[in-house]
Amino acid sequence: MTPRDQEKSIPLCPLMSVGSQVEIVCMQENCAWYLKNYKICSVYMMAHNSMLDVQAKQKAAKQAQQ
Repeated sequence: MTPRDQEKSIPLCPLMSVGSQVEIVCMQENCAWYLKNYKICSVYMMAHNSMLDVQAKQKAAKQAQQ
């Protein structure tokens, strides 16, 4: 594993890193926003679900125009 791959594998906190010059490492199970069952930050999960919702709405709008 290269140093660059290692850097990418370290999860960062999306909330605490915003606006900061230094990215903050995710505290994982020590954080209230971390979903242990999914092993992912709930902020990432919400963003992913929102993206899927937007894509579904865009697809429906395209189909309605045709």
